[in-house]
Amino acid sequence: MLRMKGIMMIVIGSMLWGATGPMMEWILNHSDMSVSMMLILRLTIAGAAVLLLLKAKGVQVGRPMRQKLWFRKMIAFGVIGMLGVQFGFVQTIAHSDAVVATLFQFVAPVYIIILLSITQRSFPPGGQVIGMVVALFGLLLLLTNGSFSSISLNTTAIVWGVVVGIAFTFYTLYPVVLMAEWGVLLVVGWGMFIGGLALFIINLPMFFMNLVILLNGPAMGMLLLVIIMGTLAFILFLQSMTYISPVETSVLSSFEPLTAMVVSVVWLDQLMGGWQISGAITMLLGVIWLSVGGNRKKKTVAPPDPIQQYEPYDS
Repeated sequence: MLRMKGIMMIVIGSMLWGATGPMMEWILNHSDMSVSMMLILRLTIAGAAVLLLLKAKGVQVGRPMRQKLWFRKMIAFGVIGMLGVQFGFVQTIAHSDAVVATLFQFVAPVYIIILLSITQRSFPPGGQVIGMVVALFGLLLLLTNGSFSSISLNTTAIVWGVVVGIAFTFYTLYPVVLMAEWGVLLVVGWGMFIGGLALFIINLPMFFMNLVILLNGPAMGMLLLVIIMGTLAFILFLQSMTYISPVETSVLSSFEPLTAMVVSVVWLDQLMGGWQISGAITMLLGVIWLSVGGNRKKKTVAPPDPIQQYEPYDS
């Protein structure tokens, strides 16, 4: 029963997150809202809402911020992890589209395996190597649309796409100890609020100069939906790992790019090239195989476990 609960969480969470990509693309195309303005509103409102909800339930939300160790870790997660993923993701949308941004994020397990293999000084298992090669080949098809003499995406979109993958790697591995100590909701709430506050401070003059955007009813209504759906997606994704294995989480999260693709085609009338569609499917298969292959442990070289990268800290 608990396993089925975890499966439902990751499937619903992935679909919600996949749908927010095209929604943010619509906002950027149908309003004057900038990437920074959108994320300041999204992260600070969502983060504050989660923290207020926890406080109403009696949680002492300020405790981790009163201890230097946890304060530093929370700041790092909020700025590098949460804001890094969000900013890179939306910038990739701005320079390409929601489907491409989602696929760049979805290939993040390749970065994770490479990083952990380097830090543990062990070659990844054969199943993971096959998965990485297939996923990267799919990415190559996506970037070139089958014509290896040219790139179908602009350089800026590719750079931001790589940033998304790197930031998502940090987002996945870094907060393990934080969440074990303080819980998923509190860490997500503070991560969002800190990320949004940092971006607000950096863009202080721009924010107040563009407050008129708040009068754009359709754009603000869509952003409100993005905030609600995105926050639920984050919470459901992280909570699901309590009930199901990381392998199942990775496989079932394939609903994320599939949802983004379907919504973009049906709602935004966006069509990808034939080779790009083949590349997207190949990437999905590669990441799924990467997850399944990585679960087949060998006696000589065991697949790396992100949780074992950290030493426990006393609160």
